[in-house]
Amino acid sequence: MDRATGEFEQFEIREPTCQTIPFVYNSPHSGRCYPTTFLADSRLDSVAIRRSADHYVDELFAPAPELGAPLLAANFPRAYLDVNREPYELDPKMFDGPLPSFANISSLRVAGGLGTIPRIVAENMEIYRRRLSVEEGLARIERIYKPYHTALRRLIARTHARFGTSILIDCHSMPGNIRLSGSDVRPDFIIGDRYGTSASADLSRAAICILSELGFTAVRNKPYAGGFITEHYGRPTRGLHALQIEINRALYVDEVTLEKRRDFEAVAGNLFTFMRQLAEVADELAGTTALAAE
Repeated sequence: MDRATGEFEQFEIREPTCQTIPFVYNSPHSGRCYPTTFLADSRLDSVAIRRSADHYVDELFAPAPELGAPLLAANFPRAYLDVNREPYELDPKMFDGPLPSFANISSLRVAGGLGTIPRIVAENMEIYRRRLSVEEGLARIERIYKPYHTALRRLIARTHARFGTSILIDCHSMPGNIRLSGSDVRPDFIIGDRYGTSASADLSRAAICILSELGFTAVRNKPYAGGFITEHYGRPTRGLHALQIEINRALYVDEVTLEKRRDFEAVAGNLFTFMRQLAEVADELAGTTALAAE
């Protein structure tokens, strides 16, 4: 980031020397470069504005290129623009004029303040001091959202063309207080496959099994089954698999200060093992056609 101008590359693709496994890793919510004009328009301080970010998730999955897979990582913050939404999930109350007719203004995510351009961060904290212009909102989508998804589509298509299958791992974190419905269990990881529609069930079960053997509590789809990215890019009948992985932030981040805990390196080491073993399992599944059309 250029500290003088506040300008930065909106996202980056970290490529392996040679892609050797049919995986694409994606970290859309871990961006830490906040536009100066955005901060000036926000009513939140420098810690509060970060509350809904996936803290350091791009660092946790940084070994992807070493293992032979590309990693797409956002540099822009989720509070500024959320690419894990439809392109035009927009809240009309946030803007100073009418939105275009194609905008989705009635989704549950918009109602909750978490549309493509979020109105709040976690704990219902309002972001903006003022209404945004419609032109400003649409410009963010043109300048960041569309190029980001173009890059992601190209990585997936390239991987599929090369290996005959593609496995997208969409990487996220969740608050430490998340519990399974009707219990006191706080999962360490949640694997989301849109209830079996975005990825092979064998792949999902393998991911959960690996995490469990590493000593973590891992569950499937509840309460997070996957967002727009998982749903949009997962087509298992065509060999296009998409899994969302949610990591409990309390494992590696102080949720008050948002700084790394001493356990960060241990969690990162376990994730390296998880990524390596999942690639091995995927290779075995491909050999038994379990990743083919179901």
